[in-house]
Amino acid sequence: MYLSLQRTLTAGRLSWREFARLAHFIGYPGVDVTLDAAMAEGAEATRALLAELNLRPAVIGLPVEFRKDDATFDKDFPKLEPAARFAAAIGCPRITTWILPSDDRPKAEVRRVFKARFQRCAEVLAKYQVRLGLENVSPVHLRKRHRHEFIYRTDEMLEFAREIGPNVGLLLDAWHWHHAGSTAADIVKAGKDRIVHVQVADAPDLPPEQIVDSERLMPGEGIVDWKAFFGALRQIGYTDGISPEVFGRGLKEMAPEQGAQLGYDSTLAVMKQAGVV
Repeated sequence: MYLSLQRTLTAGRLSWREFARLAHFIGYPGVDVTLDAAMAEGAEATRALLAELNLRPAVIGLPVEFRKDDATFDKDFPKLEPAARFAAAIGCPRITTWILPSDDRPKAEVRRVFKARFQRCAEVLAKYQVRLGLENVSPVHLRKRHRHEFIYRTDEMLEFAREIGPNVGLLLDAWHWHHAGSTAADIVKAGKDRIVHVQVADAPDLPPEQIVDSERLMPGEGIVDWKAFFGALRQIGYTDGISPEVFGRGLKEMAPEQGAQLGYDSTLAVMKQAGVV
């Protein structure tokens, strides 16, 4: 496992090259890739930048809007193949996205629509040996935002991913893992091949109804069971990126360098305590 700088720590205020150079300056072994900016420079230039900075490309975001109507999805879908080709060319065969845990449509209908769309995505990604990671989102206020609850548990998202295809798995976020009531056994059940990428943030000791998704803590500041979380990742032999994804926490008021350093220090500390570094 290795730490990767994620844009929430800098509140999205740096260009792609500035962001990558900050990751190197602080000591992150990896960096989450800003797809549009990196693709604009090209695969060769991106590989050269990463090599110069001794950074591993951890993950890329899905460039296709799948949450809206068919016309929007079909309009965006042609973006996927160039992104998949680029991901493979820079040595980052991991593309991820998140799914809201509620919708105005019934669960069965959303499941059917999303499954068909993700299967189309997975088929394109498979041509370039790229995996797709799906993130379950779990706080209660988001589960109640729309009329019908959708998938929010880690185990159910894993089941959904397996139905979609062999190159589809989880974007495992410790924040959502915790608020879904998931356990180390859910991570072990997924196994190394179905954990595409990992994000981390800590949770305050509050009732579920008072949890707000945009107000997270740095790893080690809350009540997430990091020994269980990282112990399970070690058990399955996970060796890819760990990205601190922390919303709130005063990061917008900090200098980007301060937020990135805080994320690095706090995450490394809990990984050391869990015995995985």
